[in-house]
Amino acid sequence: MSTPHVAPAGTNLVGLRDHNAALVLGLLRGRPEGGSRVELAAETGLTPQAVGKIVTRLLTDGTVEEAGQAASTGGKPRTLLRLRPDAGCAVGVHLDRDELTVLLVDLAGRPRYRRTVPVDTARGPAPTVELIADQVRAAATEAPPGARLLGVGAGCRGPLDHGSGVLHWFSTFSSPHDPGTPGWDRFPLRDALAARLAGLPVVVDKDTNAAALTEAPGAAAAPGSGVAYIHLAGGLGAGLLLDGVVHRGARTNAGEFGHQTLLVDGPLCDCGNRGCLEALCLAELRRADHAAAARLVGVGVANLVRVLDVDRVVLGGRVILERPETYRAGVAEQLRERIPDARWQPVAVSVSTAGPWAVAAGAAELVLGPVFGRRA
Repeated sequence: MSTPHVAPAGTNLVGLRDHNAALVLGLLRGRPEGGSRVELAAETGLTPQAVGKIVTRLLTDGTVEEAGQAASTGGKPRTLLRLRPDAGCAVGVHLDRDELTVLLVDLAGRPRYRRTVPVDTARGPAPTVELIADQVRAAATEAPPGARLLGVGAGCRGPLDHGSGVLHWFSTFSSPHDPGTPGWDRFPLRDALAARLAGLPVVVDKDTNAAALTEAPGAAAAPGSGVAYIHLAGGLGAGLLLDGVVHRGARTNAGEFGHQTLLVDGPLCDCGNRGCLEALCLAELRRADHAAAARLVGVGVANLVRVLDVDRVVLGGRVILERPETYRAGVAEQLRERIPDARWQPVAVSVSTAGPWAVAAGAAELVLGPVFGRRA
């Protein structure tokens, strides 16, 4: 399958990445009704002259468009500007153990194409990367006419290095539940995928980090706010959104939520340790006891709240989405029981509204976020 035409990273992309232009675009993304030059200058703190130059450039490259005039307040009506969603798009990829989901979104984050296909990561990196590239190319053909494909975001299980896009899927340990992943440990997924996509920018992050971004895309967070996204599928992990920014840690590997030890000398976990929350939870799932699994997840969430004082917990992943109320209620109950003063330290518990597309949507936001001034 031939690679679709992708605009080179020239003046337009440089302009999009400019910090001040990103501030303007970020405001317009959050205001579908549009905003005037005067309003943009006031809200960004830029001079009217600076905003005028930025707007001229964005009008020229088609990223924004004029949207009529605001109601007159006595003077000359102001021309409204708004983001043109069809000007660009991004592809979000969710690489799970047995499924590959690909989502194409426009600049407003609206889905334009989505598809899920089977994948067998145990076959190794080469066929998996080729499958991802083929699916990205197929998604790109559904982009709006003339839209610039800005890049590909890929979310997959950790551990991994977000900065280099290198996976650390250790294959030295195996168990009856996870036979290992030969060839994946220290595999440069970002560079391998970019090479198969003619140098298109690629960003790789943990699936849980990507999904966390869907909970507050482009939003300014209140100081001290914290969101924990808990993902239960083939494994158990967390994505942490603190002060509106993904917390990745020194080695970009924060969020190994499932590998906190709950039972010293407990059952062997696929990571090589004993008594991990993930191992205990998966054991309950093999017995089809979702209520017990939900209680265990709730215990881990309570531990997380006590450590980080997050004020919102969002649940997602295939297992949780099969029985959303069981897990929501189970986690909420453990928080009530284990937080000393739940009235003083309330924690909202909900199920992801993005459903099965949460990781792919967040992966696309890894590409779009910086365009709108967000630290992704």
